[in-house]
Formats: sequence, structure tokens, C-alpha cells
Amino acid sequence: MYAARLAAELRKHADVELFGMGGAEMRAAGVEVVTDYSEVNVLGITEILSHLPQLRRAMRNLVSWARSRKPALAILTDFPGFHLRLSRKLKPLGVKNVYYICPQFWAWRPWRANLVRRRFALALCIFPFEEKCFGDAGVPVKFIGHPLVGEVRASLSRCEFEKKYELDSSRRTVAILPGSRWGEIARHLPTLLESAGELKHQMVGACNFILAISSGTELARVKALIPAEMRLTIVQGETYNALAAADAAMICSGTATVEAALLDVPMIVVYRVSKLTALLAKPLIRTKHFGMVNLIAEREVAPELIQEDFQPRKIAGEIRRLLEPARAAQARADLAEVRRRLGPPGAVQRAAEAILELLPKAARLSAKPPGNAS
Repeated sequence: MYAARLAAELRKHADVELFGMGGAEMRAAGVEVVTDYSEVNVLGITEILSHLPQLRRAMRNLVSWARSRKPALAILTDFPGFHLRLSRKLKPLGVKNVYYICPQFWAWRPWRANLVRRRFALALCIFPFEEKCFGDAGVPVKFIGHPLVGEVRASLSRCEFEKKYELDSSRRTVAILPGSRWGEIARHLPTLLESAGELKHQMVGACNFILAISSGTELARVKALIPAEMRLTIVQGETYNALAAADAAMICSGTATVEAALLDVPMIVVYRVSKLTALLAKPLIRTKHFGMVNLIAEREVAPELIQEDFQPRKIAGEIRRLLEPARAAQARADLAEVRRRLGPPGAVQRAAEAILELLPKAARLSAKPPGNAS
């Protein structure tokens, strides 16, 4: 999503050819996708082992294309386990590497920032505290703000959403976001659904439960995880509308927590990986919090229920407290501080401008002036 928006912005301002790894959104933005990202879409330490053949194949393919096409720049988005290795292979080919959406090295194996210093011409970070973190490591870095600021908005009012999905407007509404990757959905959704059932027992009044999944998620697989007696509304490709209509949300740790903050939705943050991955990761983690909203605020503004704490009774209890007026008001005040720290709108445009400055002078001279649609 981030890379696709950047690709569209680059093509708006310059006559550039773009190729690389991505999916449907990248193709729609005019990128020639030579490797589909679905081949390498995996998260976790032990989980990666089964995907090693696909990862190696994708790496070889991208390097081969770079060798034949000789691009001036490689714009690498997050995904450090793969992209740090790719940058090492691209630099000897004369390719300048740019990191767009810097990895969270301040939280996870911080010494890797030294690799960015050696292999990248520029690092673009989206959180304000990252600029100092990477700058202290000698990385040429620029804070651009968060790409979602100014972009996250609902297309339906709460009333319109309730009418469309025949929700009871007298009830409070809880959104459930189990994650975008199938592995996350499979790990999180059963427990989140149990939490919804537990919440019904803990509260006198019933709630509307909305399960929000991405447009690319296979609906039949999701429905197979839902008990027949479970009453909830499934919305696909309408996450922003679902969040905007919610009084509180249970959210898989990741970008969705930032989206919820931008939509002013009190939330709890959940996450679970395999026990072995958790055991291997624990000594490498250098931060107190996991959720992006808490990392941005540098304190807990959304309760986190990770690994052993990810239990139905605890989740239901936290949601019940968030539905209390005083607690909800405090949560929204905290989220306002998160939004302030995310910077002003225009991050993608600022990123494109910084990247275009790295192009050879002749290429910059052919850049389109802003607003030129030709």
C-alpha cells in the first residue's frame, strides 16, 4: 500500500519506469511487477523457514532484473530480513538504495542500523523518534511523517454504515481486526471470537460485532473459522468504515492500530506468534511496547495483550472498560497526542521529492512540474 502510493506520486512528477516486487496495488500504480509479493508474505522466525525456497527465488529474480535493467535507484520498503540482503547485492551493480519506511531497528536488533548506513544512500522514516535513532548511527535520514495522515477517512457516516449492514443503532459496536496475513487471521480470529462471546457474558447489554477483513482475504476461509452460532457482521474492504462506526476495537498489532488512531477509535492491541518464535525473539527485543500507537506515544495509550496475555477473558475485560464513558474519553485524548506526533499530511509527496533528488541530473531535468497531468 505504502509503496504503491509512492509509485503513483513518483510517476506524477517524473517520467520514470518502475519495476519490482509487489501485488495488485503496485500494478494499479503503474509498477511492472516482476515478482509477486505473495511468494514472500510471511512473518516470524520459525515461520520463515518453510518459505526459504520462495525467498531465495524472489531474491535471485529481482537481482537478475536489476542486472539487466540497470536501475538508477532501488526503493525498498520495510521487510528488513529480505531487503538488507537485497541491498547488499544491488549496491555493487551501481544501484543507489533508498529505504522507504525504515524498519523498526530501535525495537528489534538495533545494530542492523549500521547495515543501513553502509548500504543505503537515504533512509526515510515515518515516526519522529526514528530520525534521531538512525541519525545517531550515521545513517543519512529524513523524517517525512506518516503516509496515512490525511489519507485515512471513512466513506460512510456511522448512521449510513449501520443502515447498510442493518446494525442496531441502540447497541455499542465493537470492531474486530484479526490481521491482514492469513497466518495472523488463523492465529488470532478464534480467540477474538471467544472474546466477543465472553464480552456478551460480562455486559448486561448486547453489542454489535463487526469483523473487518481486507478485500484480498479469502472470505470462505474466514467463515470456516466462525462458529455457526456466532452472530456478527463481516465487512470486506471497508475497514475504515467499520472502525469509524465502532465504539472500541480489538486490533492485531500493526498498521491497523495507526489507522484506528487516525479515526479516533479506542482500542486494545493483540498479537500472538508461535511459542518458538516468541522464545527466540524475546532476548532480541529492545522496547517496552509492541503496538505502534504505544511506541509513537512512548507510553501505553492502548492496552496490549500479547502471547500468554492474549486470552478471551482478559480481552473482554479490557474492551468492557474501554466502553465506559470516562475510560473512552481518556483513550481518545491519548489518541489525539498520537495523531499530533504523526506529523502533517503530505508524507508521500515529501518522500517522492527526496527520492527524485537522488536521480541523475539529466533525469531530474525531465521531471514533470507539479500538477502536470501529461
